[in-house]
Amino acid sequence: MKNDYKKTIYACFIGYIVQAIVNNFVPLLFLTFHNTYNIPMTQITLLITFNFGLQLLIDLLSVTFVDRIGYRASMLIAHGCAAAGFLLLAVLPDVCADPFAGLLIAVTVYAVGGGLLEVLVSPVMEACPTDNKEKAMSLLHSFYCWGHVAVVLLSTLFFGVFGTGHWKILACLWAVVPLANMILFARVPIASLVEEGEQGMTPGELFGNKRFWVFMLMMVCAGASEQAVSQWASTFAELGLGVSKTIGDLAGPMLFAVLMGSARAFYGKYGDRIDLDTFMTGSCLLCTASYLCIALVPDPVAGFAGCALCGLSVGIMWPGTFSKATASLARGGTAMFALLALAGDVGCSGGPTLAGMVSGAFGDDLKMGILAGTVFPVLLLAGIFGCRVMNGKQK
Repeated sequence: MKNDYKKTIYACFIGYIVQAIVNNFVPLLFLTFHNTYNIPMTQITLLITFNFGLQLLIDLLSVTFVDRIGYRASMLIAHGCAAAGFLLLAVLPDVCADPFAGLLIAVTVYAVGGGLLEVLVSPVMEACPTDNKEKAMSLLHSFYCWGHVAVVLLSTLFFGVFGTGHWKILACLWAVVPLANMILFARVPIASLVEEGEQGMTPGELFGNKRFWVFMLMMVCAGASEQAVSQWASTFAELGLGVSKTIGDLAGPMLFAVLMGSARAFYGKYGDRIDLDTFMTGSCLLCTASYLCIALVPDPVAGFAGCALCGLSVGIMWPGTFSKATASLARGGTAMFALLALAGDVGCSGGPTLAGMVSGAFGDDLKMGILAGTVFPVLLLAGIFGCRVMNGKQK
């Protein structure tokens, strides 16, 4: 029976690659949009805000319809929206009276797909009959990192060979990935997330459960711990390595993504030999140390090293929290995954925001903002111990 679900697992892996394309392709084109359509950079950066804001909304709304229409139909819609968004990206800016409006429509369409994928891929993977759920979940989430690296590398290679003027062709080529995976999801078996005859927990039941609130806090901290540093990775690369902004944009975020993916892949391979709580505890301590290294060591090279260590340390936080929540709340169902994804996205937005606000309060001192961010891995560590205490009481 497990062999029947191998293609389902592969489709889930590709699903996270699609989400990586959704989140990381368009930012590579910001300068191109600015130069081609004379759109102010302040307006262009709104595309990121709109993309993630809409994904947050989809995380929340998915609770109301995914179980009704089913996971397969929802997956087909998600991949269809992602593909359509990339194709519209190549067409609408030239046919709309306002190019920015065309870009915004395209981002809206693929953001719906990205938001749905974030809610759907993990529970579909979790429902597959695998020997070790924690290993499988960690390996799954590593594919978002590999997708991020692939988007940056392949897009940069394409632009180097053919020039940025042919970016519309590349957008259409990236659309092939969700289209192919949509066909795959139309055929693979999809297991039920809850036992036959049972129903998943409602949002009301989840909100009344103390453990769920601990997991929500852990997800906020997981997203914040990751993004508070990764958003500044290119800056650390420029300062630490003394390279240009272009090289910094590649080196910083790429190294961060590679190390984060490596941590997830490592646990995905050896997770059956390592206790998840122990691995997450060590990761929280390493993350705290990396934040302190960035904030307190004056050497810019040490700051870049701290950024790299942070990428390694945060890898297990997001998938590990998903795994702990699934093991603790067996009937959590779609609502649990959707709300946890929402909490994670709030953290992804809140982490850089806190770092930026504190930095501004101290005269744009980025180190002070990063120092304030140490609260996130510390709170995540407290959540791990809180879960352990609650499990002990239950036993």
